[in-house]
Amino acid sequence: MSTHNNPPHRDPLRARNSPLLCYVTDRRALRIANPADSLAALTQKIEEVVASGIDWVQIREKDLPARELASLTRQGRAIAAKYSTKRSSTVRVSVNDRLDVAIAERATGVHLGENSLPVEEVNRLLRLASGKRVTPEEFLTGVSCHSLESAQQAERDGADYIFFGPIFATPSKAGFGPPQGLERLAQVCRAVKLPVLAIGGIAPDNAESCMLAGADGVAAIRFFQVTPHVDQIVAKLMGQSG
Repeated sequence: MSTHNNPPHRDPLRARNSPLLCYVTDRRALRIANPADSLAALTQKIEEVVASGIDWVQIREKDLPARELASLTRQGRAIAAKYSTKRSSTVRVSVNDRLDVAIAERATGVHLGENSLPVEEVNRLLRLASGKRVTPEEFLTGVSCHSLESAQQAERDGADYIFFGPIFATPSKAGFGPPQGLERLAQVCRAVKLPVLAIGGIAPDNAESCMLAGADGVAAIRFFQVTPHVDQIVAKLMGQSG
């Protein structure tokens, strides 16, 4: 259980009856002819994936200058607002690493890597920004974890959720070591009370196994960017716990 001293959130990630499906963006992995069109293509992809039924997008474009990242986040929020009005749940948009952009553009969270700001520092900055650009009870701070120990530490530090992985082999997560596997995922899910999303090599034929291992959902890049008929797969996953 978390030991941080911040007021407890409403925990919007828990207040749901279906898996958490998070699209993590990567414009460089999009199949487009002209790289100069990548931002426009990514905005279109975000809308396509959100329209498929997922309700969480993480803007993960680490090399973008702040101005362009802010613009992309703003467009993502506009898409989220559009689809939130059609559903009973809010479409969330978080920003990877850049807390300043997340606050300025009123994103619904920030996601931290191993070399990002500490969670406690994020919480301190959020308190300073309270009443200005963010609503702390709605803003969620997540952490990428690659071991049981780091997952438990993230919980102690006051994170609202974690990504754990890589669960399966994937080129984008090769630098984080060999696949953790479903058994380790289940161990982490039992050890922490935070929502856990599995990440790394998630595909249509293995996403369900992550939920069966105890994960609250999955996060992925290629799963959402290149899978044909992703709306049908999302509908199937959403219906499994309905």
